[in-house]
Amino acid sequence: MIQALAFYLFAFVVVLSGALTIASRNPVHSVMWLILAFFNAAGLMILVGAEFIAMLLVIVYVGAVAVLFLFVVMMLDIDFTELRAGVARYFGIGLALAVALAAEVMIAIGAWSTGPIQLARRVAPIDDTVPNIQAIGNLLYTRYLFVFEGAGLVLLVAMIGAIVLTHRQRGGVKAQNISRQNARRPQDATRNTSPVVGQGVEL
Repeated sequence: MIQALAFYLFAFVVVLSGALTIASRNPVHSVMWLILAFFNAAGLMILVGAEFIAMLLVIVYVGAVAVLFLFVVMMLDIDFTELRAGVARYFGIGLALAVALAAEVMIAIGAWSTGPIQLARRVAPIDDTVPNIQAIGNLLYTRYLFVFEGAGLVLLVAMIGAIVLTHRQRGGVKAQNISRQNARRPQDATRNTSPVVGQGVEL
């Protein structure tokens, strides 16, 4: 009974916060509703025994992605009124995506109503004594090692590409010369003076 109440509570808050994320006019409020949706989705993952996914939702999505969204929204001067003005042009594409998502939900409901899922007949069954994190680690670093490393390389290339595309040469900025700094001697960095009483030091 408690698990059912917790499930319906988390599910209701996830759906409500997701709707408010889209409907909020203030982008900062949208990001805050998104963070609430992530937290409740993590609660749902804990209920089904997927604590690793719940940890990823909290640490990666809430701690990094959502905070980055919030930082960008608060720091950049974005005219969201102008952005919303062009929504009508993409109404057809949005409607098609909404219909596709609704069809997927109906298919999932139909598959669920046909009968319970036989956990013993899963594609990759695991031992009940092995924790989820250990089972995922065993698969990632043995069977899917090259795929995992390939995904890391793709993310590395994407990060380098983002840095290269956003890098701009700015004028009037003093560049740092490492070799010149290392070649500087202590006697060149200091100067002994004997100023007259009542007179300042010339810079």
